[in-house]
Amino acid sequence: MKIIVQKYGGTSVGSIEKIQRVADRIITNKEKGYHMVVIVSAMGDFTDELVSLAKQIDPNPSGREYDALLATGESISSSLLAMMLTSKGHDAISLTGWQAGVYTEDTPNKAKILDVKPDRIQGELTDNKIVIVNGFQGINSDDDITTIGRGGSDTSAVAIAAALKAECCEIYTDVDGVYTTNPSLVKEAKKHNFIDYDEMLELASLGAQVLHPRAVEGAKAYGLKLVVRSSYNFNEGTIVREVSDMEIKNPVTGIAYDENTSKIAIKGLPDKPGIAGDLFTELAVASINVDMIVQSNQTDDHNDIAFTMPRDEYKTAIELTEAFSKKVGAKGVTSKENVSKVSIVGVGMVSSPGVAAKMFSILGTNKINIDLITTSEIKISCIIDTEETDKTVKLLHSGFNLDK
Repeated sequence: MKIIVQKYGGTSVGSIEKIQRVADRIITNKEKGYHMVVIVSAMGDFTDELVSLAKQIDPNPSGREYDALLATGESISSSLLAMMLTSKGHDAISLTGWQAGVYTEDTPNKAKILDVKPDRIQGELTDNKIVIVNGFQGINSDDDITTIGRGGSDTSAVAIAAALKAECCEIYTDVDGVYTTNPSLVKEAKKHNFIDYDEMLELASLGAQVLHPRAVEGAKAYGLKLVVRSSYNFNEGTIVREVSDMEIKNPVTGIAYDENTSKIAIKGLPDKPGIAGDLFTELAVASINVDMIVQSNQTDDHNDIAFTMPRDEYKTAIELTEAFSKKVGAKGVTSKENVSKVSIVGVGMVSSPGVAAKMFSILGTNKINIDLITTSEIKISCIIDTEETDKTVKLLHSGFNLDK
């Protein structure tokens, strides 16, 4: 059985006209002899509207009921798409996440998928039906509806494609594929014909919003061919797969940026075993999502520790950090609420000395100050002032010849 799994985001199914266009694309593949499984998100901004309704009643609603509410958005999309396909003469059925056999953790709002048992999907495919599945959702050990977190429909699609041993998983969005950076910011950005799993994972984690990081992780784990394409045209997209050394032409593949970032630093933290663990435990208990962490050693048995977090968690983080600083006798806390993280990514960096030097030289020559630096084998991230973001991305994109 040749199966293709396709996923359509909210902008792709945001109106009846768009749903009709999606249906026509699905039918095209069906008529080529493929069995079609389609994962859909909620229409347009409908999930945001549901969130707003919930918050009007309770700023901190029950996780169970919140998930039950948010899961309704995908049901509307999938039912409408199934109706559209049926009206065009093709047998189709819509399934909720739990009807499709998607099992998750018990954690509400951001549960991870534990298993997919696609018996119902396979049965419907055997009956030659097009199967439409609600993305973003599943069922937990108590048989309660769970949601996988924002962007989770990508993850649903990959998990279902892997369980079905599909030929590929196509992610349809409002861009043609994966670009060297955001094409709406840098008009010279180039689309990649293919990109390595690890590069895509880094870019997704560092601010590029084309794919959800967990979807990329799942595709890599199962060796699944992942394709990013536009739902507005029939252009070839970007294939996410393993890339060989022979295919690497540039040490830097792409540039990602995240403007939703704040930075906090503790000065003169006593150099005692476990003290950093105590600090970050307190932040974790408060659900602060710490990102970059940099520690610098001092000569008087004290350290400086700087770290970043999402901007909407800054106020809670600074209150906790200042209280911790006083409790342990640190010398003080400094912070910047409005900073950005700009990152260069590329598997070719491993075998190309001088990439970091070139990045820092480009920024230094243009008088862009770097607050923090972190690195891995295939990425370098810098914290800069937010107002320098656009300029920095454009300079790095040109400096590393990504416009060529």
